[in-house]
Amino acid sequence: MNILVTGGAGFIGSHLVARLLSEGHEVKIIDDLSTGSLSNLSGFIDKVTFIEGSILSTNELAKAVTGVDYIFHLAAAVGVFNIVNNPLKSLLTNIRGTENVLELASKDKIPVFLTSSSEVYGKNISDSLKETDNRILGTPITLRWSYSEAKAIDESLAYAYYTEKGLPTRIVRFFNTVGPRQLGAYGMVVPRFIKSALTNQPLTIFGNGNQTRCFAHIYDVIDAVISVAFADN
Repeated sequence: MNILVTGGAGFIGSHLVARLLSEGHEVKIIDDLSTGSLSNLSGFIDKVTFIEGSILSTNELAKAVTGVDYIFHLAAAVGVFNIVNNPLKSLLTNIRGTENVLELASKDKIPVFLTSSSEVYGKNISDSLKETDNRILGTPITLRWSYSEAKAIDESLAYAYYTEKGLPTRIVRFFNTVGPRQLGAYGMVVPRFIKSALTNQPLTIFGNGNQTRCFAHIYDVIDAVISVAFADN
């Protein structure tokens, strides 16, 4: 297939692009390189069609969508530091950008694979979580929660386009994905710990230190993404 990956120069996006290429697909990428990097595509940049552009620009996005059979929508404002420091830009990117993708895709019924986040669950502390479990959030004036709210709206938009316009959509929620190419600049904990350890700096731990996390390796995550995206039902 001819596949568009929004945010394809990012950490997860670049690994997805590499996998799609290895399976024989033609890949087009749109990325504004705000958090992604062309270095993530080294080794296969000559095998893709790369568009440096924003999903907030309907003109640039329309060019990217033209002629594709499937869309993986990964472009988003990511990282706690980024969300808190740039809340308005983050909200617009995550909500308006997703709306633009879905609206353009719906014109030709191009299937959209939406990547969401475990953040939608908020403060829910259950040991295991289902897609239908309740969300427990803090106050809207705590900017940290704007990412959770935006991702939930993205999911609602995708589901609405599916139910009202018949647009094929699939949604996954990433939980603490880690692996090669991930940066700690936006708050990701594992690369921050590793950088501190390598430079003999203290490891910064927030809270009381008793909290736990489950991490998913990027290779396992991409396996799951491919399985969900191309499953028969």
